[in-house]
Amino acid sequence: MMNHDIIENYIEKVYGYAVKRTYSADEADELSQEILFTAVRELPRLKDENKFEPWLWGIANNVTKSFQRNMGKQRAMYSYNIPENLLYEERYDESEEIYDHLRTKIAMLSAIYRDIIILYYYDSLSVKQIAQKLNIAEGTVSWRLSAARDKLKKECNDMQETALRPIKMQLNITGNGDYDGTTKPFPTVYIDDALSQNILYYCYEEAKSVEELAKICGAPAFYIEDRIANLLKREAVIEVSKGKYQTDFVIFTDKYDIYCEENAEKCLMPIMDKLIKALKDIAKDAAKIDFYKAGKSESDLFALYGIMAFVYVCYHYCKLPYPRFKKKYDGNEWRYMAIMKTGKYQSFGLGIQQSQNLGSRGTFSHTSYYGISGTIGRPMMFDNYINVCEDILYNGSSDDKKSVANAVKDGYIIKKEDGSFFVTVPAFTKKQKAEFDLIADKYLKPLMPEYCKIVDEFVSGYKQLFPKHLSDDADRYNRNMFLGLYTAVIKYAQKTGAIEMPSQNCHCDVMVQFK
Repeated sequence: MMNHDIIENYIEKVYGYAVKRTYSADEADELSQEILFTAVRELPRLKDENKFEPWLWGIANNVTKSFQRNMGKQRAMYSYNIPENLLYEERYDESEEIYDHLRTKIAMLSAIYRDIIILYYYDSLSVKQIAQKLNIAEGTVSWRLSAARDKLKKECNDMQETALRPIKMQLNITGNGDYDGTTKPFPTVYIDDALSQNILYYCYEEAKSVEELAKICGAPAFYIEDRIANLLKREAVIEVSKGKYQTDFVIFTDKYDIYCEENAEKCLMPIMDKLIKALKDIAKDAAKIDFYKAGKSESDLFALYGIMAFVYVCYHYCKLPYPRFKKKYDGNEWRYMAIMKTGKYQSFGLGIQQSQNLGSRGTFSHTSYYGISGTIGRPMMFDNYINVCEDILYNGSSDDKKSVANAVKDGYIIKKEDGSFFVTVPAFTKKQKAEFDLIADKYLKPLMPEYCKIVDEFVSGYKQLFPKHLSDDADRYNRNMFLGLYTAVIKYAQKTGAIEMPSQNCHCDVMVQFK
């Protein structure tokens, strides 16, 4: 019989799955419990444990369809169950369209107004009784009741044009965390539903109230309140003043790329030729190091040499501040970040994902670089992938057959026709990496005073693009621009023909021995 303990490893992931397919925390709890209960009940019928995960998500899909049908009916009843005598008292047109519109608008009021409307008109409580029930002053009840009536009259006139137009952002985290993507999902899984993304986007530049968000997003206020509660819990928004919420992380939009496109190359021109020459000299000397090159061409390795060299000098010569990450609700040190761009402008940011592989049996880390012109980023490898790559580099094979198969599937390893394996990621031993660092220092150190001055000038304007409450994030991304401007150098060198373009589908990643 299948061991029920296997289900425990998927509790968090199932909850994350439920969050993205429901409208409230209560619904997510209910759906996830229903999925897990069904899985426990049906588990004895599963004969092959290797098929557990696709089997589980098949059950989740079926349960969710039924759940959404039932909850859709319940939400419709709850949203529009507003007493008719309110409509009569306020002398609204008695057409069904006006009825529906007003009912929707009441549902979109924030709780402080909506609860009083419901208690007064639906439950027929007096102002005094409402004050006692809610433990607030009678004068406050009267004021809120009057304000609610005024809001309903005003809000029935129109909706903002942004309503019901969903925002789609690419969410990620920056910093450090112990996540494997399965039993320990990335924090973004809890905030990437459509409504949360809309709230986060519209709260980015300035703080907004629940009612403002309900109007912009075209969603009932009680849904907004529920999402706000979750976003507060997940530390994605902050309450900047009573009832006003603002996104607490950076959302990169076109304005950041526009600034870079207008200023990056222009700032670098006084030093551009010297930087390109230094990169060529680094590549020439680095090619003589006997590291594992993974069969890559000189043009493919050029971008890798360059970014590794810039990471080295950034660590040793960049004096821009880099505030330490504070611990988040899960005990890890990280920050959310999001990207929402049209693609009309060139991106100058450089993304780095690193699996340090600490605490495993292996001796190598893996770093993947994103945003370098002519290359394609790919996700960092987790511990087991890195370790089997190391096994193959040193022994030609690995006993961890499952991880080898998965690494082959994801392209980190190639299985040849003769049955042997080939690692597709370049790898430096500790000694070889030390040799490379000396080369980088030799050619870039003389340029650092001038380059650092240029970076300082560039980021002084770049920092102005960030909301004021995100000053620590702004400082971190300013420091990242020390590296990000490397991408402007590469683009210029490619555009002018000073260097060759990498081969098609070239990845820019590397394994480096750390112990």
